[in-house]
Formats: sequence, C-alpha cells, structure tokens
Amino acid sequence: MQKFPLIDLHRHLDGNIRLDTILDLAQQHSLHIPAYDKENLAKYVYIEDKTTDLLAFLQKLDIGISVIASLDDCKRIAYENVVDAVFEGLDHIELRFSPYYMAQAHGLPIDGVVEAVVAGVNSANKEHNYNAKLIGILSRTYGVNACHLELQALLGTSSPTLVGLDLAGDERNYPANLFVKHFSKARDAGLQITVHAGEADGPNSIWDAINLLGANRIGHGVAAIEDSKLVEYMAKHNIGMETCILSNYQTGTWTNISTHPVRQFLEQGVPVCLNTDDPGVSNNSLQSEYALAQHKIKLSTKQIQTMKINSLNQTFLTQAEKNAIKESL
Repeated sequence: MQKFPLIDLHRHLDGNIRLDTILDLAQQHSLHIPAYDKENLAKYVYIEDKTTDLLAFLQKLDIGISVIASLDDCKRIAYENVVDAVFEGLDHIELRFSPYYMAQAHGLPIDGVVEAVVAGVNSANKEHNYNAKLIGILSRTYGVNACHLELQALLGTSSPTLVGLDLAGDERNYPANLFVKHFSKARDAGLQITVHAGEADGPNSIWDAINLLGANRIGHGVAAIEDSKLVEYMAKHNIGMETCILSNYQTGTWTNISTHPVRQFLEQGVPVCLNTDDPGVSNNSLQSEYALAQHKIKLSTKQIQTMKINSLNQTFLTQAEKNAIKESL
C-alpha cells in the first residue's frame, strides 16, 4: 500500500508555544499572564470559534510571546516545536519565525534570537535524527526599517537550517512594494521565498508577492479565487499555495469552511498543500486539518493524496533531501 508524506510547510513556531511552557516561563521570570493554571490559560490562548479579523487573531499570539524573556527561552521554544512535530508523526516540517516579534517583549537582541532559534532546532534535529528547516519572517507590521534589522539578523547566520524568507503581518497596510530590496537581498543570499498574501488583501497582493518579491510559494492565498488568470498562472508556474483551512476560518478570511476554495485550486492544478499555521492558538494539528478537508470540504481521497504529494514537492529541500523522505515512507 502506497504511503504518503505528512508535511507541514506553514507553521509559526512563535505561534506554537506549549501552554506548559508559557506557565513555566511566566513563573520562572515572575511575569504576569491572564491565568496561572493550564485549564484557565487555555481559555485566553486558544481561539474558541473565530476572531473578528487577522489582526485580532495575531493578538492571541501575544500571550506566548510575553513570556520570552531570554535567549534560552527562544531556544527552548524552537526545540519543543521540532519535538512536537516528531511526536505528531510529521515526516518533515518547515518552521517560520519572526525574530523581531520574539525579541520585542523583553528587548532581546534580534541576532541573538536568530542564533538561539537555529540552535534549538539543530539540537532537536540531532537528538531525533530529523531534518526540520527554518523560514525567517520579516514582520511587515513593524515597518520597513525593522524588517531591515530582521533581515540583517537572519542573513547573519551561516546555518543551512535556514532555507527561506517570508513576509507576514499587516498585509493590507504594508504592501509588498515596500520590501522589494529586502527580498532581492535574500534571494541573492540563496534563500527561497514564501509570502503571506491574499489573506487580508486581494489578488493583487499575490501578484506582487510573485512579481516583486519572487515568491516560490504563497501563504494562505485564498483571494486568488477572485482572479482566474492568477490561478492559471500559479498552476502553470508551479507556485505552491500553503492552505490553512481552520486559520482562514478563525481570522474571518473565509467564513464558511465547507466552501473553502481549496477544492477549486486543486481542480485547476494549483500545487496546494495543507498546513496548521498557529497550533498554539488554533489548537489544531495537521491531521485535524486533513480531517476538515475530508469531512467538511468533502475532498476525495485522491485530492487528499495530491495535497500530501504537493507538500513534499513544494518543500524548500534539496532533491536529495526530498528523495530521503520518499525512501523513508
């Protein structure tokens, strides 16, 4: 019987901090959080149904970020994310993070955050014979200059664990054209590109991510459904779409899970893959995302298998690394 890979290409490690870790770090650093037991803290951290919009969703992440008071905390969170992926049974994961965001609550050095996250991932990889990779995020919400600092810190690491660059945050108010130089420099340094686009803005945001920033993959991308030429272009040029069904519902990006456009994208040949986004606030797993796709959107077994194959093909891995995953199935 053929086995298909289980791969998550769109998971924010700073959006996936364990409740136990939040409690532990709050106690360790004597920090205020909304509740000091797991059951009550969950009510503040997890999204019950949905939020009003993307920015309200992002604010949910702030509780976890508020307890990151040292570089060791950054290393721990990165390490735990890889361990969680291993125990979730994922064949591969690409974890993304914003060093500026992780640094902000307690004024940590941004370059130190990058090195700590890389060290945490490398440590877990070695311990579990795994090959998790990292994607650095430029947090557009903080502005062009802050993103220059993030990029500088990310390019300062020589670790092959960092394979890509992303642009995330307030998509509507900080469009792609502000970040052309950042992404040109990243591409010159050999990083591959994925961009959050078509989540809080329209199809033009996706076009700009592709044409101005050189995106190989698009994060979310649901607005592409409004532009048939864009869908056709993504299919023709093998531009991956990192779909996050539950997240799209929770942010109000798509209000009815059963009509999510992932079906149309698959039918039109877009290389869609399925992902979790922020399990630390969505309280989801990759398996639960596939369950939504199967039972709520009614995707066929063949379509589910296609997404799993797409996820492997769309990784920012070398061909040899992709082959190693195939051989391990």
